[in-house]
Amino acid sequence: MTVTPVTPRPGPAPRAEAVVIGASAGAVDALSVLLPALPAGFPLPVMVVVHVPPDKKSVMAELFRNKCRVDVREAEDKEPLAPGTVYFAPPDYHLLVEPDRRLSLSSEEPVHYSRPAIDVLFESAADAFGPGLVGVLLTGASADGARGLRAIADAGGGALVQDPSEAMVPTMPRAGIAACPTATVVPLTQMAAVLGTLGERS
Repeated sequence: MTVTPVTPRPGPAPRAEAVVIGASAGAVDALSVLLPALPAGFPLPVMVVVHVPPDKKSVMAELFRNKCRVDVREAEDKEPLAPGTVYFAPPDYHLLVEPDRRLSLSSEEPVHYSRPAIDVLFESAADAFGPGLVGVLLTGASADGARGLRAIADAGGGALVQDPSEAMVPTMPRAGIAACPTATVVPLTQMAAVLGTLGERS
């Protein structure tokens, strides 16, 4: 499948209030391009689910803390969201957003054989933020995140997908495009700039 990257459509857009990002195989390389490119004054909270082994301590937050100009931490249960902060889901816990927009951790059954699962975060955040949410689906080897991206779009939010032609593993972004044809396909090197534009509207 050939997908041509497109520029987000101009015109009025919902006020962005939060960003959710999902990635799997190739996640570290992709996030190493995206997250350090976010500006120091980025105004939105960013929640990230990466498929990580359940039996090992995650080093994702530690790895990115020194690379980024925004605050980076591992999410904690019942933690309120703060602007300009990146929250990584801890190993073996689903990361959700409660209706009061606090983070929540769950040990419910894996989804797509994964815990944390991208769909769980995307769908709960879509319920909490509605049109104020922006979902980003990156490289990965499963369909996790596709259903959640569609839920974000159905709630009026923004849906962004890494260009599959440049993804280390294109399965996940292709599944996202198939489930959510209205998603905007963005080259990874332009993703932070697109998010920065959305942040300026918040």
